[in-house]
Amino acid sequence: MTDLRDRVVLITGASTGIGAAAAKAFARAGSKLALHYNASAAEAEAVATAARDLGAETVLTQGDLGQAATVPRIVAETMERFGRIDVLINNAGGMLGRRSIAEYAESHLQEVLALNVTQVVLFVHAVVPIMRRQGGGVIINVSSIAARTGGAGGAVLYAAAKGFISTATHGWARELAGDNIRVNAVSPGVVTTPFHDRYSTSAQLETMRATIPLGRLGTAEECAGTFLYLASEKLSGYVTGQVVEVNGGQYMP
Repeated sequence: MTDLRDRVVLITGASTGIGAAAAKAFARAGSKLALHYNASAAEAEAVATAARDLGAETVLTQGDLGQAATVPRIVAETMERFGRIDVLINNAGGMLGRRSIAEYAESHLQEVLALNVTQVVLFVHAVVPIMRRQGGGVIINVSSIAARTGGAGGAVLYAAAKGFISTATHGWARELAGDNIRVNAVSPGVVTTPFHDRYSTSAQLETMRATIPLGRLGTAEECAGTFLYLASEKLSGYVTGQVVEVNGGQYMP
């Protein structure tokens, strides 16, 4: 994908899972990378090293995205290093634990919204003016199959937050089309990442696997190609406002 060479790609939550796989895929495509992480410093360093070994100029940025002030700092650090942002991938997010309705608390709700909604909105707010000055860009959000199904097993608040991301993707695509900024989302199904290591038991994963027509769980690497496709003007220049499902056929819209 020659049109991704030397494009500056900012990826949040890039130390593990889907974010890490996307980072390595963009490195292979010749992009320049700003990789955000929060607590997984060793994993982030490993991803950055792998990207540099592939020839990608790479900078790491650290911060808790649950804190609003982190977002403009990460954008500023990226601009200081590269002077532009061509692709923003809003990958960071998390369930923060499974909770039934009886276990809901305002503090937990605010944490879920801060991590999965607020920081994404703030990144879009901070990066869109940069892309407008550049004459265009690409924003790729990360939703979830849970946004389609409502989530199960205590995942409703997370699912609802991802539903916000899917809806906002449609709205931002309309608003920014005249600025030559395309906005799409990747919606992973059940993918074997540290997310499910934390929040899903073996029995829950097996129950989910049984509902997947391809008969297996996905891998982070199997999501990476969709990010490349959506970032490439040559491949997807006429694609905006779409939520692309990557789920082995578990959900077919």
